[in-house]
Amino acid sequence: MKKDMLSISALSPEYIEDILELGKRIKKDRAQYADSLKGKSIGLIFQKPSNRTRVSFEIGMVQLGGYAIYLGPSEIGMGGRESVKDVAKVLSRYLDCLVARTYKHADVEDLAMHATVPVINGLSDYAHPCQALSDIFTIKEKFGTFKGITLSYIGDANNVLNSLMCACAKVGLNLKVATPKGYEPDKKAVDAAKKFAGSSGAGIEFSHDPKLCAKGADVVYTDVWVSMGQEKESARRLKDFKGFQINDDIIKAANKNCLIMHCLPAHRGDEITDSAIDSKNSVVYDQAENRMHIQKAILLKLLA
Repeated sequence: MKKDMLSISALSPEYIEDILELGKRIKKDRAQYADSLKGKSIGLIFQKPSNRTRVSFEIGMVQLGGYAIYLGPSEIGMGGRESVKDVAKVLSRYLDCLVARTYKHADVEDLAMHATVPVINGLSDYAHPCQALSDIFTIKEKFGTFKGITLSYIGDANNVLNSLMCACAKVGLNLKVATPKGYEPDKKAVDAAKKFAGSSGAGIEFSHDPKLCAKGADVVYTDVWVSMGQEKESARRLKDFKGFQINDDIIKAANKNCLIMHCLPAHRGDEITDSAIDSKNSVVYDQAENRMHIQKAILLKLLA
């Protein structure tokens, strides 16, 4: 049976560790894997604009010896001009793998249901597994271990956090989350993370106090307060998230020399200050680079 990469919750801890280890080897010796996917092709079906996801998958596939084709909203119109089912069945005849970046998570699931080739979730409204795997890869790269490390996520409970909760819980990385009242994490994702944490021993805490959340943190992580498709909520969200900005005060509450993470794009001056994202402890560009290494590992696991 074909394998897909739709969410972290479907992956075993062993499978995640395999991806992280393979990503490490790929990053260390790119030339070793130069022809690993020679003759293979992937299609990037994107309903949303993209910088890191598109470029990292396209270039990553080229570096593995394969080929990538970008299929934007104007080319496909998936779910509108053409049904998800028809897109999946037709493209499965042409390509070896599909990467989808969609508004609705249900579209990714439908694509995987009808496709006869592997489907990778490049982002949906519910999950962002490639980002979360890259994030924990970056953390292990910096600390050498997950044991005893605490990641504090402060801000909006979005698709990135849904995947990050499961990723941390699977590998035994402690996680603390602080969101404004009314913006709590998805219950389904929380329940899954707590279940996985029971096996790994990871600690998971939730609060509405950003400074309490930052206390004892080895890593402080945030994301935009207004995601794509939420522009009409901008004024209300900026008001509701006041006090949740990653700034010098929040960083002082964390452990000394804590790492600063942001999955980008960043709205500087809103969820994070220039002094934080540009500090010597910021690893945001390492995160961005590691997207390519981890996604190459995912492609190899699914296609090699």
